[in-house]
Amino acid sequence: MSKILTILICTLLLVACKSPEARRPVSSKSGSFIDASVERNIKLNEREQAYIKKIMSENPEENYIASENGFWYYYNVKQADSLISPEFGDIVNFNYNVKTLTDELIYSKEDIKNQTYVMDKQELFSGLREGLKLMKSGETVTFMFPSQKAFGYYGDENRIGLNVPLKCEVSVNSIIDK
Repeated sequence: MSKILTILICTLLLVACKSPEARRPVSSKSGSFIDASVERNIKLNEREQAYIKKIMSENPEENYIASENGFWYYYNVKQADSLISPEFGDIVNFNYNVKTLTDELIYSKEDIKNQTYVMDKQELFSGLREGLKLMKSGETVTFMFPSQKAFGYYGDENRIGLNVPLKCEVSVNSIIDK
């Protein structure tokens, strides 16, 4: 009897033990979150561009230029075209302020102080990095950056909130050729 009982227990254990199965997801989603995020960002960008264009139309005395990189600017002080613009590795000494599009000061030039930047080798928000490439020594330019060219979704985790378009007045003091 004990032999039959042992065989029966072994058979039950073999039947009860099956190979492990992967857990199935409770629900399956396609890229709906990503699609919604893309749509939200497109609408945000359209609103910001419309607001920047409204500001430009209200200030016809400024000669606004649309950059290839998705921001607008005008020259406060322009130098001769024969001077060089900074290239990869050049050292640029500059200062700038940061304002909202309604001219509320966020950071003054005194807050930020003079900056020394090795072109494309150091961290700088994308709009300012691309804007410096358009400038020459001695020039002052006012840039209007949509939030994605400024500090974007995260802000600067200090005074600049998330998705804030910015106006920056930038002065290049010197460019040292690599």
